[in-house]
Amino acid sequence: MKGFYARRLHSLLGIIPLGLFFIEHMITNFSAYEGGKESFDQGVAFLNGLPLVLFLEIVFIFLPLLYHGIYGLYIAYQAKPNNNHFGNERNWRYTLQRVTGVLTFIYVAWHVYDTRFQVALGNVTHEQLGGIMHNIMTNPVTFVLYAIGVVSACFHFSNGLWSFLVTWGITVGPRAQRVSSYICMTIFVVVAVMFILSMVAFRNVEFQDPTVAFESIRALVA
Repeated sequence: MKGFYARRLHSLLGIIPLGLFFIEHMITNFSAYEGGKESFDQGVAFLNGLPLVLFLEIVFIFLPLLYHGIYGLYIAYQAKPNNNHFGNERNWRYTLQRVTGVLTFIYVAWHVYDTRFQVALGNVTHEQLGGIMHNIMTNPVTFVLYAIGVVSACFHFSNGLWSFLVTWGITVGPRAQRVSSYICMTIFVVVAVMFILSMVAFRNVEFQDPTVAFESIRALVA
């Protein structure tokens, strides 16, 4: 019974609030593609100017992220893929959901360390986050690794949304689940494209900040 409620909580947190934050993060990053550095900086300034922003981050992002991520690793460890016997779409998506969950966990930990954690340590300011992303995206190794992490996160969110609708009894019948599958996979393509375009935008020289030191990238490519 405990496992039932733990999985339900895991499913819920993956959409509310983490899924909502994922979409907000996509929109903020995509502003770099649409409006350049000025638009991105305005988006970052707006978010960090919210009242009780640290409290909101801890309660609605970091704590849910820790639970969803760590319990998700446990679910992935328990997974029993049967693609060799039943190679249909749902079985492949079951396996990919667990694989992308692990990749997303690693990617998010890396991304948070290089951005929010560095701000918390005082190594960079919020205004320098664009410079950090520029350094990441102009390095071919980290660009590819980020792309893998981003696409994994997009699939994990979109396919997780489909699972959420089934788990919580919103899409019950085969037809409803089939339609929601098409919708969720369309969402996957859209958000993945928007994130990749954002990554490309950060390569623009206007985001360059020579004052940003980036030890993690140096260590990675050394």
